[in-house]
Amino acid sequence: MRKPDLPYLECKTVKGHRYNYFRRGKTRVRLPDNPDSEEFFVEYWAVRSGKRTRTIKTTWNALIIEYYKSPEFTKKAKGTRENYRRHCEAIREKNGNKDVTKFRRKDAIAVRDALADNWSKANERLSVLSILCRKAVDLEWIERNPVFDIRKLKGGEYEAWPDEKLDAFERYCDEHGLTTARTIFELCVGTGQRFGDCLKMTWDDFDGEFMDVCQEKTGTKIRVYCPERLQTYLGGLPKTGRHILPRDLTRPIGKRTAQTAVETVRVALGLMHGKDRLVPHGWRYTAARLLAEAGCSDTEIQAVTGHKSLEMVRKYRKQANQTAASKRAQQRRDR
Repeated sequence: MRKPDLPYLECKTVKGHRYNYFRRGKTRVRLPDNPDSEEFFVEYWAVRSGKRTRTIKTTWNALIIEYYKSPEFTKKAKGTRENYRRHCEAIREKNGNKDVTKFRRKDAIAVRDALADNWSKANERLSVLSILCRKAVDLEWIERNPVFDIRKLKGGEYEAWPDEKLDAFERYCDEHGLTTARTIFELCVGTGQRFGDCLKMTWDDFDGEFMDVCQEKTGTKIRVYCPERLQTYLGGLPKTGRHILPRDLTRPIGKRTAQTAVETVRVALGLMHGKDRLVPHGWRYTAARLLAEAGCSDTEIQAVTGHKSLEMVRKYRKQANQTAASKRAQQRRDR
């Protein structure tokens, strides 16, 4: 296709597709693809004459709507969709009517850095931005993903809770009558399951020894044996609804309600921010660590936690082995 001999016309070819732009100074406007069409010349002269009234079709609002309709979003697990939606709506609230084609790498870095106080949230926002920009590439709104390969913040990993922090959490709940927080704690550590999956557990799932779990993230159905501590704890709980953590007779408590109950204890123990920050997801890793320290094999740990990959299991196996080896080595000094 021949390029028209027109001033301020810029043509770029990316992956075999040609893009046409009117470019003069700081003005850069994408034009229709076919330079031989009437639509192209009408648009070109409207921009050049300054008479063009531009309706932006490539807004963040439009992009998010397209993403919500796509299989990339609809086929995600419910919990993942809810988390992605929270980030998308935050993006839409601040930038809904802005043009996606104007979004640059420096803008994505600025978004990340604005959330630096919460490294995990900053990294999640960056991931969602990258997903949206990939969608914009697929829609041929932009030529490349400006978020690609931006370094995520290093704030640490989700850590297994040390024994003294586990004891402190349990003690604080008991001293202040915080049954909801204590029950969430016992279910997460005792079964090794994710926070959201524990909230959905019903009394019918528990037969006195085993807990039936359908992991929302993976769709995997597993049957987890509950240790005696958890069996005893659940045996002493009143049954006031279908769920172990009931909102009413038929529904479980909401995730935000549960998070608030746990945050109350974390704030009191100084575990919400800074170098001592520990999060509820760490209870899942705590279960893996405790199993590893008890001498369980990788396969046995995976049977409890339901991890699809052994990579995370091996991480805590290595940690437990190092801890045990350190203790044996140091004890030899006392002989």
